[in-house]
Amino acid sequence: MNILSFNVNGVRAISKKNFFEDMSRLQPDVICLQETKATVEQVKETVSDKLSDYEVYANEADRKGYSGTAILTKVAPISVSYDMNIPEHDKEGRVICAEFDDYFLITVYTPNSGNDLRRLDYRQQWDQDFLAYIKTLEKTKPTIVCGDLNVAHKDIDLARPKPNYNKSAGYMQKEIDGIDAYTKNGLIDTFRLKHKDDTKYSWWSYRGGARDRNVGWRIDYFLVSESMVSRIAESNILNDVMGSDHCPTQLKIA
Repeated sequence: MNILSFNVNGVRAISKKNFFEDMSRLQPDVICLQETKATVEQVKETVSDKLSDYEVYANEADRKGYSGTAILTKVAPISVSYDMNIPEHDKEGRVICAEFDDYFLITVYTPNSGNDLRRLDYRQQWDQDFLAYIKTLEKTKPTIVCGDLNVAHKDIDLARPKPNYNKSAGYMQKEIDGIDAYTKNGLIDTFRLKHKDDTKYSWWSYRGGARDRNVGWRIDYFLVSESMVSRIAESNILNDVMGSDHCPTQLKIA
């Protein structure tokens, strides 16, 4: 199974770039999208003609043009569910879970704490509740979690750790504690599993030519249940794919 995860920063915007050509070249079995910034119908209208081999499942925010996620899959899922069944969190279309024969696949767009850190406390509650949601699913079968987690885990995961630590959204200790809780509770960061010391990023600011200078952050992840580790063939960050301020991440499982 070849699974791709991509924060597209607007599915309608990226569809006017090289998105479909990139998907044709990469041939993923499943495409997980974050920050679609579209309604369910707009996602389907945008991708269905060019990606006709895929079934499209999408989630939308109450606020138009904001947040949103989607799963496009060539492999028919057993079932698909949306959100976490927690009213506080279920207004922004941030979670979709597809159940397959031997695992759950979740795409998630984790809330950003914001430049003013206004949502940092909310973000902490999200992390706690999302972890509990994952662990509940794991009681049934292993879980793959992919998406934009909006946090760099370690110093190696961003180009400028010292000036950003405890000052910038995405590298606050409270956010780091959140991803620490995932990894301490049996979720494996597959990129670090396969690339222990590699310095690669998945997001770059649009300001100051950050991508050209590779002043970036690794905030997009594939996390898997420990029982899935033996099946991880590859975990990659596809820096050559353009069209968004993020690039895709990829997981290949046996």
